[in-house]
Amino acid sequence: MLSLACETRVGAVDLDLVLDVPDGGCLALAGPSGAGKTSVLRIVAGLLRPQRGRIACGQETWLDTDAGIDVAPERRRCGYVFQDYALFGHLSAWRNVAYGLRGVPRARRRRDALELLERFGVAQLADARPGTLSGGERQRVALARALASRPRVLLLDEPLAALDATSAAAAGRELAVLLRELQVPALLVTHDFAEAALLGDAVAVLDAGRIVQRGSAAELAAAPASAFVADLTGAVVLRGRAQAGADGLTHVALDGGGEVVALAPASGAVAVSVHPWEIALEPAGSARSGSARNRLDVEVLSVTEIGNRVRVGLAAPQPLAAELTGASAAQLGLAPGAHVVASWKAAATRVMPR
Repeated sequence: MLSLACETRVGAVDLDLVLDVPDGGCLALAGPSGAGKTSVLRIVAGLLRPQRGRIACGQETWLDTDAGIDVAPERRRCGYVFQDYALFGHLSAWRNVAYGLRGVPRARRRRDALELLERFGVAQLADARPGTLSGGERQRVALARALASRPRVLLLDEPLAALDATSAAAAGRELAVLLRELQVPALLVTHDFAEAALLGDAVAVLDAGRIVQRGSAAELAAAPASAFVADLTGAVVLRGRAQAGADGLTHVALDGGGEVVALAPASGAVAVSVHPWEIALEPAGSARSGSARNRLDVEVLSVTEIGNRVRVGLAAPQPLAAELTGASAAQLGLAPGAHVVASWKAAATRVMPR
């Protein structure tokens, strides 16, 4: 078990958080740039000393500012995978991994390094230098090096950020399997909620140095505690003022024009969210059909293929995005400049304070 509590100022951010990660578990710390994510990793690794804090790993106390305990970074045995992987360009892949095998007799280092590279499927690249490797291959070498020292904790800084979309998808699946196999706490930071959902057993959302919500990715997406969390999960977020309607529903007058309705009671300034895949698109001028109570006239701004789905950017009083199948997009003839109707159910509309 890794446990951390700290209070400190880093640049313009006041970090104040408490977190724990069980053995064999992975906590994804998600948030935008400047939220303090990487500083948390540096504090755990001993590379940044907080003004006040305590860190424990199992029965060992690594930091206790009140008691004057501060274990040196090299004694904490953290496997740290940096965002750019930080491989030594002048060393071959196996020698990069062997660098983490401090304390192992020199005669055994190549053998042990090759075994780790084999585990990650890149043993055939043992003699190659990082500059000749793809992004995914560099990531695997970096992970092998991080595990070479038999770490007590694995720290991952934006592990997929340096990869292109295709490489990131494959590397993410491989990394998810690895994290499930390891029996050490893993803490990763990312600005990408999809990455957090793929790799983390739990997700903690960090905003301006504080954890504002923690739970499974599904829990955060289904019930975001704030507009900030909803936006991070990829939901559409609209802002307006709510009041109770005579029909028993909550009516939200949107900033800039238009109105939506929701089931949850609310009043005053609010934010409402809806997932893009819950929004249906219909030809302009279509008569109301089905049970969708929310309907907005919108203009198509962009049409982007994502796997077997299409994400459609929409101009309305506030920006919207819908996701639908390629067949549906083709049937509607969606293209920038087209006018359509966006509709979704009141039950899909989540209401949050703003």
